[in-house]
Amino acid sequence: MRNIQCNRLDLAFKKYQKEYEDKALEVLNSASYILGNECSYFEKEFASYLGVRFCSGVASGLDALRIAVHILGLGKGDEVIVQANTFIASVLAISLNNATPVFVEPDEYNNISVERIKEKITPNTKAIMVVHLYGQASDMDSIMQLALDYNLKVIEDCAQAHGAEWKGRKVGTFGDVACFSFYPTKNLGAFGDGGAIVTNDKTLDQKAKCYRNYGSDKKYHYKEIGINSRLDEIQAGLLRIKLSHIEELIDERRIVANSYLRNISNERIELPRVRENASSVWHQFVIRTSERNDLIKYLNGKGINTIIHYPIPPYRSEAYLYMGIDENDFPITESYASEVLSLPIYNGISTDDLDYVIDAINEWK
Repeated sequence: MRNIQCNRLDLAFKKYQKEYEDKALEVLNSASYILGNECSYFEKEFASYLGVRFCSGVASGLDALRIAVHILGLGKGDEVIVQANTFIASVLAISLNNATPVFVEPDEYNNISVERIKEKITPNTKAIMVVHLYGQASDMDSIMQLALDYNLKVIEDCAQAHGAEWKGRKVGTFGDVACFSFYPTKNLGAFGDGGAIVTNDKTLDQKAKCYRNYGSDKKYHYKEIGINSRLDEIQAGLLRIKLSHIEELIDERRIVANSYLRNISNERIELPRVRENASSVWHQFVIRTSERNDLIKYLNGKGINTIIHYPIPPYRSEAYLYMGIDENDFPITESYASEVLSLPIYNGISTDDLDYVIDAINEWK
């Protein structure tokens, strides 16, 4: 029987193995492992790729979000609007700063419903956190107009959307600040944890760089109570290699996604849609079906592995039961949580395996 994983990391590594190995040895031989040249170079190169002025490398995507909320001055008594079907890290970043997450239903593209944001705005609302979920850009024109109308800050959670665009402009360049994760499974993934905060605001960039390094703006001088969250030199160096190939890697995932979109024809499957003027980098290929458990069992029997992104909305996790949110308040989120299923998509998947998955889904009865 075949064993087709939902995601594989080894094939993309092997494609550029010599470059990765040479860079790792170069960094090891440099004897500079924290906040050295590799991190500095990566910050400049990633900022240039996106089209922003500043970038700060940090230890994880969650830290990037947590620091972003902090440097915008959001805290106790402040409300931050965030979509209800996101990964919990988006919400944790708000809570870790003692601010209050306010949940909004998603739209048909799995991103935040712009029409529903306005309903949740109160005098305590200070920011909107936009999550470009599964790799697809959100409707940034409408969101930025809302932020302007109500004087709100905008945080972009681009953890899954490196290189995605809205009207030809990369996500991460619209809000006051944007955050990226370099967790290994991401399209721009490291070989361990990592993250980045990007902005066009010099003051916010300086605050991020200070806060990530114990609150220090120069050695042994501490402006505030900070944290230790730094992108290490080996991860930064390896990310520089992957960044140099990022468009090729994205194009490969788009070929896989387009094959699914063109060839899956089972009426019991709802395929993902891409919004007009938006692009997706297909971090995940997420279908929906009301018969998910049956489909999972069937695909497992064919040697095809799948993942649910995500089975439990953040407000229903044990960590957030204290908020007392009624799941009936979010019927769309609940529906998605019971129906979404991620199909295999990764760099290096063979045409034969891809066709096998498509045929298996089309034969599901």
